[in-house]
Amino acid sequence: MEKGKFSLKNLSIKNLSIQSSIFMYFTVTAIIAIALISLIIFQRFTNSLNATIIEENSGIVGQLGESVDSYLRNAMKVSDSIYYNVIKNTDISNDDIKKGMNLIYVNNDNMIDDIALISGKGELIESMPALRLKDNSNVLEKDFFKKSMAESEYINFSMPHIRDLFDRNENSYSWVISLSRAVEVTDEGKATQALLLINLNYRYFEEIFSNVNLGNGGYVYLTNDRGDIIWHPKQNEIYSGRFNEDNKYAATLKDGITVENLSGKNLTLNVRTIGYTGWKLVGVTPSAALGIDGIKFRFFVLFVADLFLFLLAMINAFISDKISNPIKSLDGSVREIESGNLDVEIVPSGSYEVEHLGKSIKNMLGRIKVLMSDLVAEHNAKRKSEFDTLQSQINPHFLYNTLDIIVWMIENENSDKAVNIVTALAKFFRISLSKGKNIITVKDEVEHVRNYLMIQNMRFKNRFEYSIDVDEKVLSYSSLKLMLQPLVENAIYHGMEFMDGDGEIDVKVFKEDDSLYFTITDNGLGMSEDMVETLLSKDFVSSKKGSGIGVKNVNERIKLYFGSEYGLKVESEPDEGTKITIHLPAVVYGENDEDR
Repeated sequence: MEKGKFSLKNLSIKNLSIQSSIFMYFTVTAIIAIALISLIIFQRFTNSLNATIIEENSGIVGQLGESVDSYLRNAMKVSDSIYYNVIKNTDISNDDIKKGMNLIYVNNDNMIDDIALISGKGELIESMPALRLKDNSNVLEKDFFKKSMAESEYINFSMPHIRDLFDRNENSYSWVISLSRAVEVTDEGKATQALLLINLNYRYFEEIFSNVNLGNGGYVYLTNDRGDIIWHPKQNEIYSGRFNEDNKYAATLKDGITVENLSGKNLTLNVRTIGYTGWKLVGVTPSAALGIDGIKFRFFVLFVADLFLFLLAMINAFISDKISNPIKSLDGSVREIESGNLDVEIVPSGSYEVEHLGKSIKNMLGRIKVLMSDLVAEHNAKRKSEFDTLQSQINPHFLYNTLDIIVWMIENENSDKAVNIVTALAKFFRISLSKGKNIITVKDEVEHVRNYLMIQNMRFKNRFEYSIDVDEKVLSYSSLKLMLQPLVENAIYHGMEFMDGDGEIDVKVFKEDDSLYFTITDNGLGMSEDMVETLLSKDFVSSKKGSGIGVKNVNERIKLYFGSEYGLKVESEPDEGTKITIHLPAVVYGENDEDR
């Protein structure tokens, strides 16, 4: 990279020291944690603010509902007083009814515009103050008259309307809400039906509603049981079409608090039914937005979060230094080993894991020294065939090539891979030795071939890929030592000899009934049917290009140890690949096996 130019590669974790990595991870974790905590606190504050506003608004709506309910009940009491105390006890032919109505009117003139008693024929009997029906008004056709006379047992409240039934100079066209009810009057000793009409002034509703403030753009409106608006703070805007209210929908809701999405807005609706009338008082509150206090709280949360970030950064720097120092010391010792100094002194220290790692590297270094001097040692065997097999397993070409790879990696300062391949080689020969045993566990046999494949994969770069799939339930079963490695070696040297890449070797181990099966599958050049038949014959001579053990040798050893019914099965097609299946008895590894 040219000097002065920035590259994202510089941010790669591979280019950071362990101290920087720990610091970065801790700091990023702290930032995420603090951000989440801040978000939770802010959200809880917002929810608390919303709940407080909703609770306060609910109280306001409740008080307002009680006021409206009280007002309407007082109006009903006034009508009851006129009916039961005046009309029922007085003959309309004398002046006592006028005196009684006047007394009630004077005592309640703050809420009543006028009182009228209308006969069943639509004629004005008495009124307070003195009124006269308009010449062109036909009371009999009025909705309130028809409804009240039809439902004589009920008191009816009308929608707000202009008072246009009577002639009166100052209040002829004022807004009123009419209370009407059918009554029975006595006229010269005869009972007849009439209508009591009380016009309640609309100013009362304007006064109590106009002073209501729910906050955050909230408001209250009143509808009848069908959703028709009785009072609304934006009545003029609604009538002109500049504002839309979902009053019909709100009238269908039950009493209580609900959150609704109306006209594309999230609204909290507080609905309360007004007693006898069935009117609906609806409090509307938009989703509570944070005001000045919320903004101040947001800045406070940001300040606290920044303060905690600063403190955590300081603590992270201290912790990362304490953790990284022992690892840096261990890294220096490993670099000495990479340079070829096997006599370097390793002093394990630090946390338990780092100290254990230091001890492991120290022990591994000791084992490497031993292995380097014992790699070509011959092994004793109990039988002549076993001796030949064990001696042929250490093919000089394989060992020399592996050592060449180790030397090449050390010279190229590729110490990690060198340590890996030395460790794999050590495990490979440890399992090959197995204290002179020829029957080992499936786990050890698979580990042996895994180390072999790892070494060969490093040697033949990009020539093949491999996979090992073992049923964990069979790891403790018995297996013949050095059984898989010769077959895998055969697949590498012969099956993929002329392939340039994309080679695949798959090893599987599984159990069926009382049998144990190992399969080695490759996608190499394959073999003809004649070659497959001669592969396991006595006349077949294996190539010395690999370990020298050969497929035939493995088949004979299996039959020697487990019986003639067990052994190998070879399936192959030219240019399709080869599959070799090993058949063994499914026997758990035990003391009898250890003696073989």
